[in-house]
Amino acid sequence: MAVSLHFWLLAQETVPTAENLEALFKEVTWRSLLQALLTVAIAYGLLTAIQSFTTAISEKVPRRFRLVIKQSVPFLKALVLLVAIARLLHLFVNPTGSNLLALTGTIAVALGFAFKDYVSSIIAGIVTLFEGSFRMGDRVRIGDHYGEVVNYGLREVRLRTPSDDTVTIPHNTLWNEPISNANSGQLEAQIVTDFYIAHAANVELVSDLLYQAAYSSRYTQLKLPVTVIILEKPWATQLKLKAYPMDARDEFIYKTDLVLRVKQACARHHVPYPQVGWPNADEASGASSE
Repeated sequence: MAVSLHFWLLAQETVPTAENLEALFKEVTWRSLLQALLTVAIAYGLLTAIQSFTTAISEKVPRRFRLVIKQSVPFLKALVLLVAIARLLHLFVNPTGSNLLALTGTIAVALGFAFKDYVSSIIAGIVTLFEGSFRMGDRVRIGDHYGEVVNYGLREVRLRTPSDDTVTIPHNTLWNEPISNANSGQLEAQIVTDFYIAHAANVELVSDLLYQAAYSSRYTQLKLPVTVIILEKPWATQLKLKAYPMDARDEFIYKTDLVLRVKQACARHHVPYPQVGWPNADEASGASSE
């Protein structure tokens, strides 16, 4: 209510009257209309080309440059939009101080009453872009959705989920939803894989097997630490294997590889699994992932 009142007062002060409306806008001619259409067409073409070109080229360059290329996409798009908007204003508006003030008031009123959600999304997108909560190529969880950031648009961000679905999330959702970022612009992201064994099992042996599985996997980034955390549960001993794949995209392939290696090693050493008290169906396999 207070916001609406503010916009109404602003409208009373700054909305142009019929007398000065002619001075606000330039004469509309066929030439200016064609130039405006050409500007919009070029901007649309550039935005499409930026998205397509960066997506294609990022998959062909060495892995360490992929995220750098993708992270430049939002800034390039913002630059194209700013230039296009400036060009359109130059074509149709007389750029005097009073005219800009009147136009700003008109736009504020229109946006305040009709497009406040849309504008809220745009502002949230700009704020998030410069806060750096996440970037293109990051693996994030926003609310209930988890996936890789594959597009950062004017109004929304798109995630590709592990099931290869694309989820579109308006930027204004980011005002209230928690954001969890797995790799924060880095190529590697820590992967935590849980394993459960019976209390009677040789914990030291199983811990060694987990280290061997991680260090022998072709997906492991050996420059980063591998850690095993041991926890006692009433129904089993829990071991958390924390390691980094060389590419965060390989998260689920990496987990699968680790589980296979550990289960094969446990089978060779006859490591007993807990037989009762399974907390849920996922853990009944003897190994589960967070």
